[in-house]
Amino acid sequence: MTFNNFLQMIITALFFMVFTFCTWYEGSEILDRPSEWKYSTPFTQVNDDQAMDADDISNFDYFVYAAKFKPLFPFLMVLASSYLIILTGYILFKRRIKKMALFLLGFGVLFLFSSGFVSNSPTVGGNIFTAFFLIGGMIAIIGAALYYFRMPTGFNTIMK
Repeated sequence: MTFNNFLQMIITALFFMVFTFCTWYEGSEILDRPSEWKYSTPFTQVNDDQAMDADDISNFDYFVYAAKFKPLFPFLMVLASSYLIILTGYILFKRRIKKMALFLLGFGVLFLFSSGFVSNSPTVGGNIFTAFFLIGGMIAIIGAALYYFRMPTGFNTIMK
């Protein structure tokens, strides 16, 4: 791993941590909105328990609430984590074209499935994440195809 890649990973990880904290903080607003507990607390309701008190709400539900109603920092958090994952894949599979293409294809398919998962949301955040996952998934799949079928560059390789 080069110093440039290491520096990118450190900076991206720092941004990810800052965005995660901001998302968690903004999502804590759910504690003040009991009317939203039924719709925005999927982690609390895993055990089929209804949140009766603000202390019952899981911290993971803060992220769900923030993604639904205040999507800026959750979007930046997903963007930073996506960049970190793609950079890690690039570092691991830099010299193996087929494995890198397969990695990007899997990432694109994951994004497309994520797009379908959040596509029925009536909130602004749901629409933003649907569009981001759909466009990001298509870009990753196109990138995988271009990476797999890339043409050799340079005059010497063409003439051989």
